[in-house]
Amino acid sequence: MAATLLGRYRGRSPGRKEGLESGPRRRFRRQAESVALALLLLALLSAGMLACTVPGSGAASPTPSTPTVAPEKNGFGSAANHVHSLLALAPHVLLLATHYGLFRSSDGGRHWQEVAGGRGQIMEDLMTYSLTASPLDPQRLYVLTYPNVSNARGTPGLYMSKDQGRTWHLMVSSASLTQTTIFLATAGNESPDEVYIYLSDRQEHGLLVSHDGGSHFREAGRLPFSVITGLLALPGEPGHLLVYSSAGMALSSDGGAHWQLIVGLNGGIFDATTAGPNQPIYASGDAGMYLSRDGGRTFTRSTGANSFFLLTSLVAAPSNAHILYGKTATNIYRSTDAGQSWTALPPIRGNLSELAVDPLDPYQLYLSLSYPTAVYLLSGQGSGAHWQSLTPGSTG
Repeated sequence: MAATLLGRYRGRSPGRKEGLESGPRRRFRRQAESVALALLLLALLSAGMLACTVPGSGAASPTPSTPTVAPEKNGFGSAANHVHSLLALAPHVLLLATHYGLFRSSDGGRHWQEVAGGRGQIMEDLMTYSLTASPLDPQRLYVLTYPNVSNARGTPGLYMSKDQGRTWHLMVSSASLTQTTIFLATAGNESPDEVYIYLSDRQEHGLLVSHDGGSHFREAGRLPFSVITGLLALPGEPGHLLVYSSAGMALSSDGGAHWQLIVGLNGGIFDATTAGPNQPIYASGDAGMYLSRDGGRTFTRSTGANSFFLLTSLVAAPSNAHILYGKTATNIYRSTDAGQSWTALPPIRGNLSELAVDPLDPYQLYLSLSYPTAVYLLSGQGSGAHWQSLTPGSTG
């Protein structure tokens, strides 16, 4: 998912296919993108906002909605805490990666435990982002980390869990791979030990793959874009990957070694999702919603009601491929007809952050808010739909 400020930088400057550009112009554009990205990251670092801009951590709202009146501190920490990733796994497991701590619930959000990032814990003083689960083994999780304070005690890098987030182990440090930071991580679709990461400073050569759980990485292949904002490993199709950016989208069928540009897309792509193996693939971007029914080889633009929404993030319900949820800066929507039409869900005050659908119930949607961190569950349908707080220490 494209992040707030980086999404603005990329999404408002539609790229051109590199094959259509001259060599000097292409080199100039690459240098300009690299410099702009570096300057932006430095500015965000100095402002303490880097984690909110890392793809894979979730798409923060371009324009925050009206803040919730909330206590200065709840079970997720102070009002300064904010969310980067949210996962919902069976049975009733939730994981919340935040700027200050990684939290887990094994009972659908009724109780929470900080499992990493806290004082004396693994990942101490590290923010967590780009939390990803293997489509082949829901017990296997990966998460990226970055210091949230100077002189952090923990080691920034890629961490892995084999027990659905109860315990974590450092697999590789960021410093061993890059002088900046790892931009995103996505679990692969060939084995639970396969994981992809993207290093933005390497541009077209920045997609790396590991086949041993993240201990060792090699370059997957040259990317079709100098910058990518997201990577989707298609479940049930080993080696089939989609990457997307402000320049469009491309498909690989050999683990990223070679790429085919997807034609017919107008502008950039913000996010892409699918419910599971052999299910439709959905994408949202500058021109609205797109749908693929052939494994990502081709996409058609939706022309249904409200399909023009600029949804910054999308999630598909694992138990019903026709049910989707999408988010704008201030509202959340549900589609029950594969993205042809959308209905606004009950409004909720706060800075909308991440969405996750219960694996077994397509009408149970989890929502996280930021500043302060909070989690809500949407239950019911139609006029009976309502938000229920799952925030520890909250009375709402």
